Amino acid sequence: MILQGKRVALPPAPVVHRRFEAHAAATPDAVAVVCASRQVTYAELDARANRFAHFLITCGHGRGTKVGVCLDYSVDLLVAILGTLKAGAAYVPFDPAYPAERLRLLLGQVPGLGLIVASPATAAMVESASAEVVEFEQLSAHLAHLPATAPDTTVTGDDVCYAVFTSGSTGTPKLTAVRHEGWFNLMNWLQLEYGLHSGSHNLVVSAFGFDLSQRALMTPLFCGATQYLVASRNFDAMMAYRILTQHEIRVVHCASSTLYVLVDWETARGGDALTRLDYVLFGGEALKAERLTGWARREGNTCTLLHQYGVAECTDVATSYDLAGYRPGEHDIPPVGRPAYNTDIHLLDEQLRGVAAGEQGEICISGAGVGAGYLNGTGPENEKFTTIVVDGTPRRLYRTGDRGHLTEAGELVVAGRMDAQVKVRGMRIDPTDIERALGRLDGIREAAVVVTYTGSGEAELSAFIVPAGEDLAEDDVRTRLLATLPRNMVPVRFTNIRSIPLSPHGKVDRAALADAFRYAGSGTAA
Repeated sequence: MILQGKRVALPPAPVVHRRFEAHAAATPDAVAVVCASRQVTYAELDARANRFAHFLITCGHGRGTKVGVCLDYSVDLLVAILGTLKAGAAYVPFDPAYPAERLRLLLGQVPGLGLIVASPATAAMVESASAEVVEFEQLSAHLAHLPATAPDTTVTGDDVCYAVFTSGSTGTPKLTAVRHEGWFNLMNWLQLEYGLHSGSHNLVVSAFGFDLSQRALMTPLFCGATQYLVASRNFDAMMAYRILTQHEIRVVHCASSTLYVLVDWETARGGDALTRLDYVLFGGEALKAERLTGWARREGNTCTLLHQYGVAECTDVATSYDLAGYRPGEHDIPPVGRPAYNTDIHLLDEQLRGVAAGEQGEICISGAGVGAGYLNGTGPENEKFTTIVVDGTPRRLYRTGDRGHLTEAGELVVAGRMDAQVKVRGMRIDPTDIERALGRLDGIREAAVVVTYTGSGEAELSAFIVPAGEDLAEDDVRTRLLATLPRNMVPVRFTNIRSIPLSPHGKVDRAALADAFRYAGSGTAA
């Protein structure tokens, strides 16, 4: 079973920063970025990025080099990214929001790391790196004497533009590389399909290390719009909402859990900044549609919710679905829609053969967005990038490890992880199925299910629930859940909590929930 995306021609050299440079030439005085009340025009940002590109090249860190970036959200961050691209190099985010131990682990996972760009506030975080660490502020005098014009560097669509870390099943972070062609194709699709333009100003609300943040950072500059940055290392709902209220933001990219927080913030205060947006593009985890239904149906809400699916290995987004078409009675799970331009979705069995219509299979992605592979991988993980023959033509694809099926209307539905299933009481279970069932119960605003273990090492299911009002009794929740799920899928304990913790990437922090179980046990957790 293959779901094909629309074929759209790309330029001979689909290189992302060239589109930014075209806007800098056509509208030099347009505002490119706003951060902490500071405004920088396209011409100013382009000139600063050119100088940094010349610096990298003269230091021997040009085409093919990896440049680490450990900066908080700032104008300097965009200068570093654009300058790295202009030099023909690829940037690697080292998120300052990560714990020190995590950063130390990541620093040793980048082959060919040339140098790391930091600030006085972040330099100590990456001092253990074997690569040179340079601080932007200390470079300012030197950069001022370098050319403000673009370097004469050849960059192709096959060149790697960035590489981000994604967790591996072995526990070792994987560094997945994205090519210019894939990144260009993604932003070109977003611009053409959804009519993004120079007024489609964006606010970044996700952490720098997140794959989603890379397209959130670059898409407005690709379209000639303004990029707004929150001057905060961690997600700050109050600050983000204040910026949405005070400025003409039109587009937000975020994880589903981050959207819930913003919606709750607006609902509690009776605001309308979110409802006035053109688009919220969100995904990254199983959708709890009931968290959005009331807000989405508010009178005067003109915001289009785009429920999207993709993986870091394939340039972040592969499919998109307008949630206005979602009908709970028709779909048990909200679809993620149809493929992006020049992208195909394959539903395959274990032998990489297409499944029949209506059957579930592993979701595999082929097309322009498929990345260059894992830069630090040498084992079986790299086998997820493979080649199959379709109609006599070899197609390179990525096996996502997600399972899914198509609706009768030809929309993709993601049913869960192939490898997220756990064996509990002799049966294989996907915890996301239980979360969906809990979310449909009255009195439960949100729920998360994690796998915990007894003293003898036996796997159990523990549910954390955010009540809509008063705390809910375990026995009551268990009884109601038994009406919809078989007994082996019902968690052994239910813990009331005030909110679901989020990781720096804005997703449910399941490790924190597992820790809460270990330390607090059953009952009510803080």
